[in-house]
Amino acid sequence: MRIYFSGAISGGREHLPVYQHIVARLKSQGHVILTEHVANAEALQRERDVPPRQVYRRDIDWLEQADVVIAEVSTPSLGVGYEIGHALQRGTPTLCVYREGLRVSKMITGHPSPHLTVAVYSDHRQLDDQIDAFLNRRALPA
Repeated sequence: MRIYFSGAISGGREHLPVYQHIVARLKSQGHVILTEHVANAEALQRERDVPPRQVYRRDIDWLEQADVVIAEVSTPSLGVGYEIGHALQRGTPTLCVYREGLRVSKMITGHPSPHLTVAVYSDHRQLDDQIDAFLNRRALPA
């Protein structure tokens, strides 16, 4: 499956270890992560010199190639919110996960789209279970 993984880059990197866990696990399962760079510790520095229009076009192209979107939304990010909105407008199945105990925008948690799943996790096991359940519901027929 082609997965667009979304997580904060400019908005803060405090959940980077979670991003790295998600991307590494999905790759180990054979998925193609279109946005693997989000989990790179040097992503902010690498993106710094890329012109905004180039980032926009690249990311929109990836969103349009994706079978699903998985967004870690524990860190507020305008870019992540935009990507989620774009995916939902296109009807792309989207999973938003966030760490238990954090407040997440009600624009995400209250969104009525049938293409959106919002899930809370307390540890990596629960996070993995939420992602697996989401992907299993969308498994492409053999």
